[in-house]
Amino acid sequence: MDFSNRNVQAPAAAPGGQSSAAGTSSGKKNNKFNQGKWGRIGTVAAVLIIAILLCAAIVVAAVGGAKPESKYVETGNLQAVFLNTGQVYFGNIKSLNSKYVVLTNIYYLQTSSNGSSNSNANVTLVKLGCELHEPFDQMVINRDQVTFWENLQDGGQVAKAVKTFQQQNPNGQKCADQSTSSSSNSSTSTQPAGTSNSNSTTTTSH
Repeated sequence: MDFSNRNVQAPAAAPGGQSSAAGTSSGKKNNKFNQGKWGRIGTVAAVLIIAILLCAAIVVAAVGGAKPESKYVETGNLQAVFLNTGQVYFGNIKSLNSKYVVLTNIYYLQTSSNGSSNSNANVTLVKLGCELHEPFDQMVINRDQVTFWENLQDGGQVAKAVKTFQQQNPNGQKCADQSTSSSSNSSTSTQPAGTSNSNSTTTTSH
């Protein structure tokens, strides 16, 4: 009988066989975890960068964008406000928005004719306030009535006439007796009738 295989045992598993397989599986899981972790970090970083860029764009638009219309008002100068009725008022714009324009220190033009020819017409700049209804020196104009407005230079005839009037009336204008103003005023005005000639500031011929 052959007893040569009696003491032969089945080969034992490699000491590190099972742990090696487990280590490989664990390594794959760690790689996946690390990849997922870095992917999340990358996503968060991308979102933060986009948010920063959007904030920067908003700031640039707010600072460097078109400024509101009220910022164009030269507060140290007079403004001319032209209405769609053909009337024009001169003064200082104190408030300007999409609903109304607030004007103070108001003057307007009054036209009188010396003859049948329009070439002999005189244009007088009149200070608001001595009309029959004696309005305050403030006007709130509906914005839809305004065709356009503009800043006036100090060297223009209107600005010079206003300066002269203010020098001649340091305490403000004094209105004449309004009971006779309607009968004494025979001029054709571009503004409401009843304006006394006592508050006129300058006259130019055309």
